[in-house]
Amino acid sequence: MTVRRIRTAAATAAILTGVSACSAPGSSTGSGAGADSVVIGVASEPDTLSPLLGYGKDGNSKIFDGLLARDADLELRPALAKALPEVAADGLTYTYTLRQGVKFSDGEPLTSADVVFTYDTILDAKTNNTYRSELDAIEDVRADGDDKVVFTLKYPYAPFAGRTVLPIVPEHVAGEQDPNTGSFNGQPIGTGPYLLTSWSKGEKLTFEANPGYWGGAPKVKKVTMAIVKDDDVRATRLRSGDLDGAVLPPRLAATFKHDKSRKTYDAKTYDFRAVTLPQANEVTGDRAVRQALDAAVDRQAMVAEILDGAGRPAYGPLPVDDPWFARGIQRGQDLAEARRILDRAGWRSSSEGGIRAKDGRRASFTLLYPSGDKVRQDHALAYASDAKKAGIEVKVESATWEVIEPRMRTDAVLAGFGSSGDPDYGLYTLLHSSLAGDGFNNMARYDDPAVDEALDTGRRTSDEATRKAAYDGLQRELVKDPGYTFLTHIDHVYVLADRWQALTTQVEPHEHGFSSGPWWNLQTWRPKK
Repeated sequence: MTVRRIRTAAATAAILTGVSACSAPGSSTGSGAGADSVVIGVASEPDTLSPLLGYGKDGNSKIFDGLLARDADLELRPALAKALPEVAADGLTYTYTLRQGVKFSDGEPLTSADVVFTYDTILDAKTNNTYRSELDAIEDVRADGDDKVVFTLKYPYAPFAGRTVLPIVPEHVAGEQDPNTGSFNGQPIGTGPYLLTSWSKGEKLTFEANPGYWGGAPKVKKVTMAIVKDDDVRATRLRSGDLDGAVLPPRLAATFKHDKSRKTYDAKTYDFRAVTLPQANEVTGDRAVRQALDAAVDRQAMVAEILDGAGRPAYGPLPVDDPWFARGIQRGQDLAEARRILDRAGWRSSSEGGIRAKDGRRASFTLLYPSGDKVRQDHALAYASDAKKAGIEVKVESATWEVIEPRMRTDAVLAGFGSSGDPDYGLYTLLHSSLAGDGFNNMARYDDPAVDEALDTGRRTSDEATRKAAYDGLQRELVKDPGYTFLTHIDHVYVLADRWQALTTQVEPHEHGFSSGPWWNLQTWRPKK
């Protein structure tokens, strides 16, 4: 078999690596704990800690490791594998050799059987993993002795190596349980730098350093992730010293700029805010309404006024400085064009507060956003204000996700998405019609054959020019037939007590706070002298 070595590939994110860590003056002392422990405030907690159900799928889990991991520049590097994979010339076979001497936290050795078990279980349709489509390219995974794993693909899938940051679980524990309901979901055992010691749902998760970690025992011995959903409460607890660090909206983070004992860390991201426009809704299901909303929104004002400049306008799911971004699709607010679109489609102005109507139906719909999320609330209110100028009524309503989820089919949602790295990682689950209504995948239930074709082409060819053309066409089709109103790409801002060194940030996906943030490499932190 002809074999070539895979190159590290962070080209899709290289342009985005302008990450800054800037000193923020201040006077508070954090939680008052030593530098060997840290308490971090985050907005949400995982539903599960099992990779079999999706936990840690993009890497950076503190409990588990993948075959590969990403460094600060998002370059792939070996983790449980001792080297990057060997890839067959046809791009259909990837062979990984495992690192020697790695053990799970219960003392049992890692073997190739654990890797095979992990991937086979996720690919099993009986496992409730809504990210299964991300591994669609896998035809077969098999062990070759105790230290080698061979993946055979159905088709050449250019970004496959990046999928193998997925955490590996122990077959001898998880294999004895139902992956959907077993105790492993809340009592995980992994090879990672930290062990879960307790989990009080809705309150906090506590971790201790794994003394037997193959990468060396971490210097930070205890980590507490405090679940604080409300942005203002999180800032208050940080200011009082109850937290050592937290993820905060830009405007709240700015209130710490005179605090000399803390630092502010800004991370560029692929994370965007958008309004889902369900096609089952009689108003948002009208393409003309969706086009008019796209023209009516003032993205620049949202960046300036809501994000305090910590972000960029979103003209689609990819940020403007991504190499795959389709040049020339940038567009400003154009209320005159929004009104023309609605006029041509038969949505006429009425005397009822200027809200348009068509065939007796008012141009009115509900927009939901999650309670306690100030940034989404502000986006929703600004969006409603812009829409009203075009004659569309958007009724903004806050709710918990338990209330929002069953209403996603017909009600718009102020949602957040975005995956770092290859465009396939985020776009397929966001837009492909086969995933409409599959959990939080394709929340808008978007269905556009041209977009489906582009997504399939981008996924199933390794030719970069062909992929580039496919994703370019996809983004232009989204302008013509928007299933979402893309608003902003937001920077992630963190404030942390200045007691450690070796802190950096990565270019981050939508999911952040719990695994991403300055603590993505917590195991390498060192106390300041």
